[in-house]
Amino acid sequence: MSANPIYLGVIGVGGVGTAFLSQLARLPNAPQLVLLARSSQTLLSPSPSYSPAIPAADWATASATPSLTKKGALQAEEIATYLASAPGRAILVDNTSDINLARQYPTFLKKGVSVVTPNKKGFSDDLSLWKDIFASATEGKALVYHESTVGAGLPVLSTLKDLVATGDEVTRIEGVFSGTLSFLFNTFAPASGSSNAQWSTVVAQAKELGYTEPDPRDDLNGMDVARKLTILARLAGLEVSRPDSFPIESLIPAELESLPSSADGITQFMTRLPEFDAQMANIKDTAEKQGKVVRYVGSIDVAAKAVKVGLQYFDKDSAIAGLKGSDNIISFYTKRYGANPLIVQGAGAGGDVTAMGVSADLLKVVERLR
Repeated sequence: MSANPIYLGVIGVGGVGTAFLSQLARLPNAPQLVLLARSSQTLLSPSPSYSPAIPAADWATASATPSLTKKGALQAEEIATYLASAPGRAILVDNTSDINLARQYPTFLKKGVSVVTPNKKGFSDDLSLWKDIFASATEGKALVYHESTVGAGLPVLSTLKDLVATGDEVTRIEGVFSGTLSFLFNTFAPASGSSNAQWSTVVAQAKELGYTEPDPRDDLNGMDVARKLTILARLAGLEVSRPDSFPIESLIPAELESLPSSADGITQFMTRLPEFDAQMANIKDTAEKQGKVVRYVGSIDVAAKAVKVGLQYFDKDSAIAGLKGSDNIISFYTKRYGANPLIVQGAGAGGDVTAMGVSADLLKVVERLR
């Protein structure tokens, strides 16, 4: 065993969580998994020995192991106390998208428990929570890594942090930040010639392929992109108060905005969406007449302190127009890079690549703690 043992608690075993545990099982010198929490069950290594560890490769059947402790759902405070009491440094990996858990990060950090997460809710919530998270990390001498909150496994945040840390002046950040909306527009209005696809058909196809949230309106309202822009803007030095504090263009027709968020409401939305195909076709045709394509982008003008999310027209030979599938592209315009931005591009969605970003962050934290 390592001279400085590191203990790991994992919350959430959905798509990202399952992929993460599979990757964790193959990591050399991985920290000891001592807590695994799902919605209604928590599996723990018994204290005070914190041994045996939960086997990451066999986590699904580990609850049958008599030497492990089984409990119901625990409060964040209880989990933080358990991890902080381990005989070594501890890390929490939050693979959920739970805002209530994210609001408890300061509780973990003040107790010296580091946090690694793809959960963007906390880092894009009120600016006061953002400040509290990082102040608590300093107070508890703990670390916070959240690379996967923007761009899944792409090195978006680390690139921006390096630019800022080395004294470059970031003037503008622009890009396609949603794998779902990337797929929708690349299919609906491809740069290589025209497509006769109707907007509602493309949305239905994306839903069928699992590219959208169960309720596609959660993608079409632009809030997911706005959360990512809030995180990037804050790292670039702008004090953005909330993700709804700047203009966000929703792609949900106004007439359908009041439909309930129930299963029935989703069905009604998908059924009525074809009524509005002409509106989107008109936007696409207007772009084509100018020799351009329409894309859903986010942009941050650092000097003007302006953040916005919505539709924009791009030349067909531009990098944004040429995206394929559900790829993301983020362009950093800086003083050093001049007219040619530093571009990060690639798969920006999916359980495996998101989990890879989480695993990479975990390795960085382990290296720093050891």
